Amino acid sequence: MDTNTKFSDLGISNEILQAVEEMGYTQPSPIQSEAIPFVLEGRDVIGQAQTGTGKTAAFAIPIIQLVDPDFNKPQAIILCPTRELAVQVEGEFHKLSKFYRKINSVAIYGGESIDKQIRILKKGVQIVVGTPGRVQDHINRGTLKLEDAGIIVLDEADEMLDMGFRDDIEAILQEMPEERQTVFFSATMAKPILDLTRKYQKDPHIIKVAKNELTVERIDQVYYEVKPSLKMELMARLMTVNNYALSVVFCNTKRMTDEVTENLGSRGILAEALHGDLSQAQRDKVMGKFRKGICTVLVATDVAARGIDVDNVEAVFNFDLPLDEEYYVHRIGRTGRAGKSGTAINFVTGRRDGFKIKDLERFTKATINKMDPPSVSELLDLKKAQLVKDVYRQLGQEEDNQIFEETIGQMLTEGLTIEQIALGLLKINMGDAVKEMRDQDFGLPSFQDRRREGGRDGGRERGGRFERGGSRSERGGSDRFGRGEGRSEGRRERTADSGKDRGDRGDRGARRPERVREADMARLFLNLGKKDRIRPNDIVGAIAGEAGIPGRSIGGIDIYDNFSFVDVPQKDADHVIRTMKHNTIKGKTVNMEISKG
Repeated sequence: MDTNTKFSDLGISNEILQAVEEMGYTQPSPIQSEAIPFVLEGRDVIGQAQTGTGKTAAFAIPIIQLVDPDFNKPQAIILCPTRELAVQVEGEFHKLSKFYRKINSVAIYGGESIDKQIRILKKGVQIVVGTPGRVQDHINRGTLKLEDAGIIVLDEADEMLDMGFRDDIEAILQEMPEERQTVFFSATMAKPILDLTRKYQKDPHIIKVAKNELTVERIDQVYYEVKPSLKMELMARLMTVNNYALSVVFCNTKRMTDEVTENLGSRGILAEALHGDLSQAQRDKVMGKFRKGICTVLVATDVAARGIDVDNVEAVFNFDLPLDEEYYVHRIGRTGRAGKSGTAINFVTGRRDGFKIKDLERFTKATINKMDPPSVSELLDLKKAQLVKDVYRQLGQEEDNQIFEETIGQMLTEGLTIEQIALGLLKINMGDAVKEMRDQDFGLPSFQDRRREGGRDGGRERGGRFERGGSRSERGGSDRFGRGEGRSEGRRERTADSGKDRGDRGDRGARRPERVREADMARLFLNLGKKDRIRPNDIVGAIAGEAGIPGRSIGGIDIYDNFSFVDVPQKDADHVIRTMKHNTIKGKTVNMEISKG
């Protein structure tokens, strides 16, 4: 389409044009220019577009215009991979439909009271935005009926499939009328996506929006190997040593943004959280404080960080590595702007993160260098230098020092020397901080000591790092994170011969020896197993989508005939149990509890 296309050229109603203008949109993005007319026509559409291209408005604008405001039943369903994206998308619908007083929308997702969602659905809504697991849950309860829903959108369809939601998606599609409009938006067009489009779409119009070229010349990309429990300590040290004017910390969940913000605040670092639960007014307030430097650290999720445009961000911290390479691009692009340099700092907490770093290097065509954490001596040197500056600044100020001089005189008459007085004052000023400082072993045994501990990967050691096995060497580059032939992805079902007992075991018969869980992981019992046709991806997708924790943080999964076990971070265990209670996986009600074994 012509690059001079205006929203008014796209056949949009005056009510939506008014809302668009109020939101500050001046010109449609390429995906909006291409998609809006075809969705308005009722055509099936496949949109291949990355995050940050304006794709939400590309389907929200025509859907608002297509639904009947006087018919108070669900007419459009939008599926999203995460609760945060669902909240963000529903927020866009709410703003764009501002001047349609009878159009209502709702976001339904795990981690929020289902009773509240049921009450809203009973009142009547035309547009439902939700995660596949929670949408399927409402369908099973009879609280969401889709016989009048003529439009369905799969937003970030590739990510939903990666999270194991395919069965839920297909079950939801089966609940809809056969004559419907089906719209897919996906960053990639891999085979699973194409299989779904062939099965559920009719003569779709395909739109491809070229991704922006990634420029990383001004961004210094680095990573630190760190134990999960020490990420906060390491990040605080890096912020102290480098004294960044402004920095952005990315987390994969809203819950983690709150935890990180609170922790930074307890350390005297001015931080604010930015996530999908904030109202627009709250978001504007947070961004205003960040731009003015009132808070120096912004802790955000990927979805909430869309549209952040601040030129003076000196560093981006990936507290959690992103689930997708495109997210990484958007994250680190917050720094190194307007001709300035910036730093992207990644925390690697295990082998899977190590593999991800290699993937990110290939994707960005840049080296991500391993760095050593700052030592206590570096921190002390910094504090000493800062103290000297503070002393000079105080002495240079014109003010009445009489009370201070009298106090020093009193101490001198009591027999103290100037050196003793200075030493005492320094201890008062720095003593607690010095006592709290200690050198930490931030490193990971899985990287540094794997061969000594008999790890499964069996790669070749090189200076504490590992290379891939020979058959993988053709992939190129110096692989710091070996993918030996025994590589486990954490949630893969066990394979390898181990033990004689072949009783109630998971898929594929023989299994490797019992996996040793990390100290900060909790084992949960799940009442579903092989007889329920449960796969690891089903469990990961359900927990990630409903509890809002990243799939990559979920550990080992063992599936038996009648039940399963899954390892989750200890700190998330109670939250997972609560949010999964009465939810479903493949239509079966879930019961989870802490394993007693």
